[in-house]
Amino acid sequence: MSAEQPRRSDGTRAAILKAARERFAADGYERATIRAIAADAAIDPSMVMRYYGNKERLFAAAAEFDLRLPALEDVPPEQVATVLVGHFLERWEGDETLMALLRAGVTNPAAADRMREIFAAQLVPVAERLSPDRPRIRAGLVASQILGLALCRYVLRLPPLVAMERAELVDWTAPAVRHYLSGTVAEETQAGSGV
Repeated sequence: MSAEQPRRSDGTRAAILKAARERFAADGYERATIRAIAADAAIDPSMVMRYYGNKERLFAAAAEFDLRLPALEDVPPEQVATVLVGHFLERWEGDETLMALLRAGVTNPAAADRMREIFAAQLVPVAERLSPDRPRIRAGLVASQILGLALCRYVLRLPPLVAMERAELVDWTAPAVRHYLSGTVAEETQAGSGV
């Protein structure tokens, strides 16, 4: 019996997480309810609360997310930023779960924590490969650019950004990302002072 108990528990958790991912993607964080998620998982809402405590914790657990970064090993360093920006624009436009995580991250501390963890874990290795100097700061700056762009284009829907074609948006954004990945502050300071 003790061997059977963890399996049932694991199955219940998996069913809850699957239902939660689908419900958050379909309805967004604010409209998704514990009751609806429980119904989708064919369990009592009290079971969701037992395993996850509240909607914030459930969302953070359900947001196990892979940014599916492209293989960058064979991409010339000067092209990495262009590839990354194009990749992220494609992901934002094609993945409702990522969009739900972004929307929730704006107002929900657990979702914001999850978004930070995802971006830090997956962008730091890219920054490390391109420059060993302060890769966590570099990855954070790249994330600020990518998340800010997504927020303004897809959530706030600023008209100039919404109107831009993807290629044009990549052309405007990639230089900033390239600088974050491999530039130095001194370069910008010297250029600005005419040195």
